[in-house]
Amino acid sequence: MSGKHIAETKDQPAAFAWTPDSEAQIARILAKYPENRKASAVLPLLDLAQRQHDNWIPLAAIDAIAERLGMARIRVLEVATFYTMYNLAPVGKWFLQACTTTPCWLRGSDQVMRCIKDKLGLDNHGRTADGQFSLLEVECLGACVNAPILQVNDDFYEDMDYETTAALLDSLKGGKQPPVGSMKGRVTSQSIAGPTSLTALKDSEGVPSWFAANKAAAGGGDD
Repeated sequence: MSGKHIAETKDQPAAFAWTPDSEAQIARILAKYPENRKASAVLPLLDLAQRQHDNWIPLAAIDAIAERLGMARIRVLEVATFYTMYNLAPVGKWFLQACTTTPCWLRGSDQVMRCIKDKLGLDNHGRTADGQFSLLEVECLGACVNAPILQVNDDFYEDMDYETTAALLDSLKGGKQPPVGSMKGRVTSQSIAGPTSLTALKDSEGVPSWFAANKAAAGGGDD
């Protein structure tokens, strides 16, 4: 278990009820599993509860999930506390998840964390007084090739440094979320300097010249 913070009693709602839309989604989720394997749906139901309840999961929702799946409450709580994707206490409107694992660290994640501290006064697990931002330091976000990565809610911002982090935070403060992806204009996962292969000009028919040359050398004709 991660030992993550669970919301204080004063912040916990007395009850939790699924909305009609959530009920419809639960029916579709449970249809994927045999009746005696309903516990396999615990991950998507935790995610559903979090999205319904302002991006965090109250203990009443843990109880509702346990009842729906026929699981012990502690089993659901074990899953919810293990994964960083689940929040058990209120988070900011802009939930910042900063990766500091080796690839991101080698590419400058320390500068990203320093900027967040300088601009927002946040340390790991912190939340601003106005409730606009919260910060969680996480392990690999799975986009190492474009490190360092800063996740904002469900979106990834890539190739971050101090300056681009500052610009991103200023935009979010103003209620505007910039386009996701590389903050330095990198296209998908190509080299930061641009394409390094398959750059030859195409012929008049739109076929790359390297392909046509290789095909001719191999004695290939038109298909």
